[in-house]
Amino acid sequence: MSPVFAHGQLRLYVLTLLDDGPRHGYEVIQDLESRFNGLYSPSAGTVYPRLAKLEEEGLVERSDEGRKATYRITDAGRAEVRARQGDVHNLRADLDQSVRQLAEDVRSRVQHQARDLRAELKNAAREARATATPVGGRDSWDDGGAYADVERAVNTFRNDVRRAWRRGGLTTEQTREVVDILSDAATRIRAVIADR
Repeated sequence: MSPVFAHGQLRLYVLTLLDDGPRHGYEVIQDLESRFNGLYSPSAGTVYPRLAKLEEEGLVERSDEGRKATYRITDAGRAEVRARQGDVHNLRADLDQSVRQLAEDVRSRVQHQARDLRAELKNAAREARATATPVGGRDSWDDGGAYADVERAVNTFRNDVRRAWRRGGLTTEQTREVVDILSDAATRIRAVIADR
């Protein structure tokens, strides 16, 4: 996956966030995650050093309120944001493109896993039909029944995931969990086939 921010863009984006109002460092992280629809979440080790550097440069000031530090943009920081409005506009366009690319990467990984799972299920159904004898004996076997059941189950799963995706998208954590579930299911199906 390509970097989400080009050189210097995260610095400028953090300044624009603080130009909208003071924030705790954790709120900056949450705002970034929200901007990327949950597909990217910067670590504290990425954000806090940027905030410290902006403070050193006199572009933001930090005030400690209890256990949390609040960061506010200074007049010098506002002046930089105003002077770089063209860069801010380009940054927003770049971030829109990054969000689209991240979403496409996730969609592609999930589709690949679903394709692999579907192929495994097809093979399992084909092998099961070839070797299994139903309770009522060979004559009661519906030649396409087992395959159709597996096919329906895969299609139902795929449609459920797509509906969930379209309804509200998936966070990074949910996406990882779906991919892990698909990998686990494929592994379990291979184990079932191997145990026959």
